[in-house]
Amino acid sequence: MQPTATPPATAERAKRSTDTGSSSPKGADVPSGAYTEEGRASWYGEPFNGRRASNGEIYDMNKLTAAHRTMAFGTMVKVTNLTNGKSTVVRITDRGPFVDNRIIDLSMAAAKAIESIGPGVVPVRLEVISGSDPFGGFFTVQVGAFKEKENAERLRLRLNAQYPPSTIQQVALDEGTFYRVRAGKISGEQAAQKFADDLHEREGFHTMVIRLDDTPSGGDQ
Repeated sequence: MQPTATPPATAERAKRSTDTGSSSPKGADVPSGAYTEEGRASWYGEPFNGRRASNGEIYDMNKLTAAHRTMAFGTMVKVTNLTNGKSTVVRITDRGPFVDNRIIDLSMAAAKAIESIGPGVVPVRLEVISGSDPFGGFFTVQVGAFKEKENAERLRLRLNAQYPPSTIQQVALDEGTFYRVRAGKISGEQAAQKFADDLHEREGFHTMVIRLDDTPSGGDQ
């Protein structure tokens, strides 16, 4: 049985896979410019301002920070608005965005710096300036988000039988409390992406790869 669809603003995808070898050592430094990514950037301010971010810090929308699904906390990223060439450097402190076709959620200050406040969502290029290897570490795959905890638990139990460990993350959003179902603990981002693709093909889930963090999660968007 497929998970119930969730609203676009809170729809989330994730990927899952079994433990496999990482493409590079966990925590290895990445030379500046060695990793780039292009996609769409959104930004977030209120009501998240003042809440705890996923790395444990209090989110300040007036600082140059951002949320990314797979980059390690503390990674410094140059973000360039491809519509006007404006750029800024942000530090990854949070997890997100959990919306289709977006790769990064900028703080309000960062969005102002690249003039994306008005448009809201703009095409960007990300370039890692410094930080840990984006492909190393452990990842999980998110396969659904539910308003009813019982529905999330049923899916978790089914997935756990085939793709352990499967977990539920509870998160409070303006739309209410949601329960995110995630499967697998995969070594290496590339292996996690393959696991997610396979899961989508076999099960029909909308999937999203998420980095597993050592610090307590606090404020995913």
